[in-house]
Amino acid sequence: MRTFLIAILCLALLVVGAYQLSRARSVQLFGEIVTRAETDRPVIALTFDDGPSARFTQPLLDALGDVPATFFLVGQDIVANPEAAQAIVDAGHEVGNHSWSHPRMILMSPAEIHREIEDTDAAIRALGYDGPIHFRPPFGKKLIVLPWVLSRMGRPTIMWSLEPETDLGPGASAADIAAHVITRAGAGDIVLLHGMFSGSAATRDALPEIVEGLAARGFEFVTVSEILGE
Repeated sequence: MRTFLIAILCLALLVVGAYQLSRARSVQLFGEIVTRAETDRPVIALTFDDGPSARFTQPLLDALGDVPATFFLVGQDIVANPEAAQAIVDAGHEVGNHSWSHPRMILMSPAEIHREIEDTDAAIRALGYDGPIHFRPPFGKKLIVLPWVLSRMGRPTIMWSLEPETDLGPGASAADIAAHVITRAGAGDIVLLHGMFSGSAATRDALPEIVEGLAARGFEFVTVSEILGE
């Protein structure tokens, strides 16, 4: 009985450890993981996950204005909304890979992971985008196989250091989101935002204030590639 209880305890500890590893923002077992740049320069990268959306991509681009950003797009949404995807590329933003179908890529096989990544890469290149394509895991979830595949592909796992929507929770106002980013931002931060859905109106509305507030603090807006260069 004692041996059985010890085995159950060990299994529980393994499950808890695997869960924590899968959601860790700055730790993984293989390859490079990036949450921010180690720099004293006042640079910051605004990043957007998901989409593109036929309805909300252009309002998001309008809210950004001339500020460069990095959009981690979903492959099947690129194919479903090619004009919206093209608008992001034509506006000069950096485009990243957020998988083909936005699954939790924890228990997937290497072959499945390769398909999710490579099919999305192809969809991005079909837009005429010729810049670097970095990868961010859906939901930020990874365990062992995904980091191993990325390491074999020579690609870092791109995470983030500031996530106002998660920190503030549902129902946060545009003013709350803007204040959270402006007051907490530091040199080299990567900011995670979502603006492609009907429920993301507060984020879209917060963008002009975020841009103005960070600029007033002396921040320069850069892409993920430029952050990596730091």
